[in-house]
Amino acid sequence: MKEKINELKELFSKRKTEAQTKEDIEALRLEFMGKKGHITTLMGDFRNVLGEQKREIGMMINSLKQEIEKTIEELKAKNEQKEMDKRLENDKKIDYTLPVEDGVGALNPRTILQKQIVDLFVSMGFTIEDGNEIETEYNNFDSVNVPATHPARDMQDTFWLDNGEVLKTQTSAAQNRILREHGPKCRVLFPGRCFRNEAVDATHENTFFQIEGVVVDENVSVSNLIYFMEEMLKGVLKKDVKVRLRPGFFPFTEPSFELDATCPLCAGKGCGACSHTGWLELCPCGMIHPNVLKEAGIDPEKYNGFAFGLGFDRLVMIKTGLDDIRHLNSENVKLLKQYGTKI
Repeated sequence: MKEKINELKELFSKRKTEAQTKEDIEALRLEFMGKKGHITTLMGDFRNVLGEQKREIGMMINSLKQEIEKTIEELKAKNEQKEMDKRLENDKKIDYTLPVEDGVGALNPRTILQKQIVDLFVSMGFTIEDGNEIETEYNNFDSVNVPATHPARDMQDTFWLDNGEVLKTQTSAAQNRILREHGPKCRVLFPGRCFRNEAVDATHENTFFQIEGVVVDENVSVSNLIYFMEEMLKGVLKKDVKVRLRPGFFPFTEPSFELDATCPLCAGKGCGACSHTGWLELCPCGMIHPNVLKEAGIDPEKYNGFAFGLGFDRLVMIKTGLDDIRHLNSENVKLLKQYGTKI
């Protein structure tokens, strides 16, 4: 065992001299500290060490682990400084006195509407949190009641990274972390960018934005959910809006609903935008599934709550009259500035 530890120490000394780029350093970290790395394997072998040797071997493993972690952090810091120096050197070649051809930029219509929605929920006592764009498989799926065998995963085809993490398919990926941080009595809103392997067209994008909200407390009801949704829509659309709930299915809520609102363009009379139904489908929602609460360390016998995931790109299109969702991710400042003034 001692010989193996010394061999790993020599191997690491050799590998660290080869790690020159950010990608090299991450590969080095995974090789030694990843789930299938050398240190993890070493810890597994440690179980077979005889009792009288455990103390000495354990100290050797811990010392090697600390040395590797410290060295990797130093390599990262050195690489970041190198990249910064390189950028600063390149900046010297830029002439900041040159005129800007396209004039001043503008906020994306999506950004404007998100700020409005966030301000509304803050006024209703919500805390605002940020979600990660890269998530673990556990946070994105398992923690919200979507195990590996669940058919719902097929509906959320996503982009997987080499290390087993994913580009999050929904803002619900932050639920477990946020519920653990805020505890059983909370009102939290977390906007974020999501990714799915979609066929892109005028109404579908592989990169889109959602705003997720959760409320957890004692005796929370569906009526509370309806109230918050109505208040949000009235604030955004500047008019009274009725909402309705239709049965739906989402693994992380039970019961689950699809929330519709009266079409603001025709006031519920029926038009092309609402397929002549008078209603617009806005967001999935429902009462948080007991399994999700339990996974976050909250007692579902004492507390309950609701969650909603507003796909607000559609709301942007409704407010602006924008006919193609792909424009929102474009770099057409002239077009987006024009639509931004309509919000």
